[in-house]
Amino acid sequence: MIYQGDTLSVRYLENGLAELNLDAPGSVNKFDLATLESLNEALDALAKETDVKALLLTSAKSAFVVGADITEFLGLFAKPENELSEWVTHANNIFNKLEDLPFPTISVITGYALGGGCECILATDFRIADSTARIGLPETKLGIMPGFGGTVRMPRLLGADTAMELITAGKESKAPAALKLGLVDAVTAPDDLRDAAIQLATQAVEGKLDWQSRRAQKKAPLQLNKMEATMSFTMAKGMVARVAGPHYPAPMTAVISIEEAARSGRDDALVVENKHFVKLAKNEVTQALVGIFLNDQYLKAEAKKAAKAGKATERASVLGAGIMGGGIAYQSASRGVPVLMKDISQASLETGMKEASKLLNKQLERGRINGLKMADILASITPSLHYAGIEQADVIVEAVVENPKIKAAVLSEVEDMISEDAVLASNTSTIPIDLLAKSLKRPENFCGMHFFNPVHRMPLVEVIRGKDTSDETVSRVVAYAAKMGKSPVVVNDCPGFFVNRVLFPYFAGFSLLLRDGADFKAVDKIMEKKFGWPMGPAYLLDVVGIDTAHHAQAVMAEGFPERMAKDYKDGVDVMFENERFGQKNGSGFYRYSIDRKGKPKKDVDADTEALLAPVVGNSTEFSDSDTINRMMVPMINEVVRCLEEGIIATPQEADMALVYGLGFPPFRGGVFRYLDTIGLANYVEMADKLADLGAVYHVPQGLRDKAAKGEGYFDAQRQSA
Repeated sequence: MIYQGDTLSVRYLENGLAELNLDAPGSVNKFDLATLESLNEALDALAKETDVKALLLTSAKSAFVVGADITEFLGLFAKPENELSEWVTHANNIFNKLEDLPFPTISVITGYALGGGCECILATDFRIADSTARIGLPETKLGIMPGFGGTVRMPRLLGADTAMELITAGKESKAPAALKLGLVDAVTAPDDLRDAAIQLATQAVEGKLDWQSRRAQKKAPLQLNKMEATMSFTMAKGMVARVAGPHYPAPMTAVISIEEAARSGRDDALVVENKHFVKLAKNEVTQALVGIFLNDQYLKAEAKKAAKAGKATERASVLGAGIMGGGIAYQSASRGVPVLMKDISQASLETGMKEASKLLNKQLERGRINGLKMADILASITPSLHYAGIEQADVIVEAVVENPKIKAAVLSEVEDMISEDAVLASNTSTIPIDLLAKSLKRPENFCGMHFFNPVHRMPLVEVIRGKDTSDETVSRVVAYAAKMGKSPVVVNDCPGFFVNRVLFPYFAGFSLLLRDGADFKAVDKIMEKKFGWPMGPAYLLDVVGIDTAHHAQAVMAEGFPERMAKDYKDGVDVMFENERFGQKNGSGFYRYSIDRKGKPKKDVDADTEALLAPVVGNSTEFSDSDTINRMMVPMINEVVRCLEEGIIATPQEADMALVYGLGFPPFRGGVFRYLDTIGLANYVEMADKLADLGAVYHVPQGLRDKAAKGEGYFDAQRQSA
């Protein structure tokens, strides 16, 4: 044994070959701080060995290295710039040691080699993978860029254009594509990988493979003349600007780093990469995107706990077909849970099956499933006008019309036909779960399961706990939602639950802006272009449906009269009275037509301003910041109230519900991350200037208290490393 650490070891094989085997405690290998130090010690030990002729880097896990340990990022990124830069330099010195060993090195790749794992294999002379391998640098998706030499070695290995495409998009390549690109030198069947790697190492030792020239290429400047470089980097910057946009700086920074280092050798190029990496690490966007990743991991961990705590869902049922029911049935069946889809209308059943077929056809066209798989999924959805077979369902999701009397009647009817331990869930967006539970004999087996439209695309499912809902019921529905590929967030019952409750104060801010003379089109533009929402408030209202929004607005006003009741007619009222229900009937704040791809196309409608004239004040031009503050403060305050009242349990879950359910701009991380970014004291000072606009602008006391203490909502995450 040459070296033995907690996460890796080095030992001799036959004929002068050595093996560095990565085997961290737990299920995966990561490059956390401890593993990097262990690798450093192992390489020092190897350098002292005079009998080593070649080194194999292997993994004892099904994946080589899944990346750096992201749970350590925010703590590291909170360090002063000079300390962070020194740490990155130290990490790079470790990978340089690997690259500079006086004998050939071969990475033996199974499963994932991502992020730091990819940068590790780039530092070796050869790379051989089995057919399960997936290799890439996904750092830009977290708002950072490769920092362990990825922007230096990959362009020199693959060429600048290919490397920039992979790095800026955060793309991972499956084994065949990696071979074609030159990321790996060979691909084998899993069972043949080790023998093939030993054979490759032996050929290198015998001088049959020129490992020295390969290494020299990675350490030299990029092989581009001035004209080629100008064209390559200009095109890359144009593409990145168009795709990533102004709110996500990481892809552009990676291109600039590669460009600046193009004429430098490895060591000087790593200094350039270090500078840009540290700059991004201190960026607010990085904090937000890393925070989202960590929050998502938290949701997944909670779903795993739920799966262990509750009975698994083997069969399900959906009551009510149509677009929504068909979407839920598709989502369940596509993830291996057969579903009975029941409706009283044959036409609705046909609509539901068409919806499922349409979604499966898209998967087929994209090559994600084959015809046999599509047929199997469709066969596992049983459309029916009767309840026969529903007694076999573990979870029954009611998705009928949004009417409390009809929902209560359907739930009561079906409760008598299902097993006593089956779970009933209502897909409702506004009706209190406790109200619906009154019609049931077993309210402990009942909860809300609020899907968002379109079901197949929206990640969030709100699982709503009523006052009588049992922990077992919540666990089973959370586990079922996760099994369906969704991100479940548990909330307590109240009008609008969490997502809709916090959305309608945002719409109230929009109505008040119009009342005070704002142009709805200008508000939409600012909230999309400047704040980063996928849709401005007027456009979003049209997509939600003006009739739906008008109804929900009344529900929220009744539930929270102090903040959400209004004493004036607003733009939503005007659209509703004129039966302009938005995208669904072709006109709302905007006019809609169908484009050549069959998708709704939004256009300005000349009639809208005349219709709105009675409810819009004298034309006033609001600044970008005034518009954003007036729109966002009502939502932020309501989100904080939901946390303080226990409607939602944690800032992590709140932020993920906003990002996954409403499209809150990911680069801002969610309301609590946004508050931490701007500073709670700064927020309170800003919001207090708007207090005269009404109760919806009044800052909750708990937020004031935290601001006074200088606290943030995610302090613990930043201190984790």
